[in-house]
Amino acid sequence: MSDREVKEMQRRIDKGILLAQQRLVERARLFGTTLVVMRDGQVMDLSPDEL
Repeated sequence: MSDREVKEMQRRIDKGILLAQQRLVERARLFGTTLVVMRDGQVMDLSPDEL
């Protein structure tokens, strides 16, 4: 695989991860649930609006 192909694949992966995160937040808002995240080495339970 060329460097160009690797960069394009990484760009597409990054775009997919961002889309998945956005959908997860929207789903949590829709169903009124919280999200578990790690901030500064601590596990936190946050509402979607706190992100």
